[in-house]
Amino acid sequence: MSESTDPASPADEIAAGYAFTGPALELGALLWDGACLPDRQIRIPLSMLNRHGLVAGATGTGKTKTLQLIAEQLSAGGVPVFLADIKGDVSGISVPGTANDKIAERAEEVGRPWEAAGFPSEFYSLGGIGPGIPLRATVTSFGPVLMSKVLQLNQTQEQSLGLIFHYADTKGLELIDLKDLRAVVAFLVSDQGKAELKGIGGLSTVTAGVILRALTAFEQQGASEFFGEPEFDTGEFLRTAPDGRGLVSVLELPAVQDKPQLFSTFLMWLLADLYTDLPEVGDLERPKLVFFFDEAHLLFSGASKAFLESITQTVRLIRSKGIGVFFVTQTPKDVPADVLAQLGNRVQHALRAFTPDDAKALKATVKTFPNSAYDLEELLTQLGTGEAVITVLSEKGAPTPVAATRLRAPQSLMGPIGAAALDAAVKSSLLYSRYAEPVDRESAYEKISAEQAAAEAAAEAAAAGAEAEKQAKEAAKAARGAPKPDPSLAQQVVGSGLFRSLARSIGTQLGREISRSIFGTAKRRR
Repeated sequence: MSESTDPASPADEIAAGYAFTGPALELGALLWDGACLPDRQIRIPLSMLNRHGLVAGATGTGKTKTLQLIAEQLSAGGVPVFLADIKGDVSGISVPGTANDKIAERAEEVGRPWEAAGFPSEFYSLGGIGPGIPLRATVTSFGPVLMSKVLQLNQTQEQSLGLIFHYADTKGLELIDLKDLRAVVAFLVSDQGKAELKGIGGLSTVTAGVILRALTAFEQQGASEFFGEPEFDTGEFLRTAPDGRGLVSVLELPAVQDKPQLFSTFLMWLLADLYTDLPEVGDLERPKLVFFFDEAHLLFSGASKAFLESITQTVRLIRSKGIGVFFVTQTPKDVPADVLAQLGNRVQHALRAFTPDDAKALKATVKTFPNSAYDLEELLTQLGTGEAVITVLSEKGAPTPVAATRLRAPQSLMGPIGAAALDAAVKSSLLYSRYAEPVDRESAYEKISAEQAAAEAAAEAAAAGAEAEKQAKEAAKAARGAPKPDPSLAQQVVGSGLFRSLARSIGTQLGREISRSIFGTAKRRR
């Protein structure tokens, strides 16, 4: 008699896709048919975190807490993490959380104990605006493509800016801060510099003027704080704490929330700089760093073709440098298809369908998932806070089944720490003294200013010399053409016929004495 076996349930098949043998992050318990199943855990293999990912969902659905949960487990596993704190509520990752009834209930639902814990953290700010160790970049390292993005230049103007960067490089004009770039552009549209335009590919004075105005407006928004020296070494993000846990680098951005173009592009610079500096390492057991790119839609909005190509290339190739990138946004449609195709891990929180546009976005999101045992179009509108639809890459690199999941609660504080505690954490860092004070060394602005001052002095000296020579020539000419002056009375007497006749006829002593008196010789005394 043969033994009969019941076919596996869909929940069992889904859970089997997450039964990894190596180290993995535990996200939560499977949701199926309205129930939370704590014995069926949903996980992400640690070795697959460098295959990138997407965390999406409407505002208030729990994206930030999901980032915190993943960052905590990465840190515990010895993997450094970079987080952008847009709203100022991620700093709590540095201190233990506070137990309450909701946390206890969630721990019981997902079948995992909860224990409060803080994680080693460093806090940064863009250019020193707001609390944090200042992050600065030089204009040269930022480059023309990223600079064009923050200046909102069109494709033609972006190409022209590239020529300006090339000109500065060939002339040895270091572009450290914005005043350096402005000085080079201003020089190229000045009377002295216009001739240089022909030598750098035909840059028009009109385009240069547009770039100059954009730079001036950019500086007036306070952006000059973000560019300069000392330039931050992004290798600092790869550090671990003395106890072996990965360091969590939190970029505090509340003070620049009104400059989304700037901070999103600056995040891209950080990522591109890591890509440039790090060696190829291939696939690792654990990533060197996982980088969470919040408000990702701001990065792609209005981006030029060259900019999108640069992002796509960076995301595609940085995996082999050991870096994982998670884009965080509201819907997958915020991310270009070429980039989205490279994101192997997906955590999708609830979406709203209140408007026709919302409904369209919902349908588009469903199409980005593999075939599923769920009715995703319905499920994605019914997920609660702290719940998500998940699919990741298995240890073999294959997509796991789509799993609705009730997520674990973070162990650290789910909110900001106090301003005094944040300030103390910043100033106690070993990096604070290295990066806190800006340095303004000689660069393009000073060199151009010095050359212009020397040129002006030489021109003034030449003009003064020419004027003096002109005046000398005029004086000489005037002297040659002037009438002879009237003779004096003595000259008239000496030159008269009567005197000449008298001088010839008189030979007496009296005549000699008169003659001596007239020529001014003194009469001798006897």
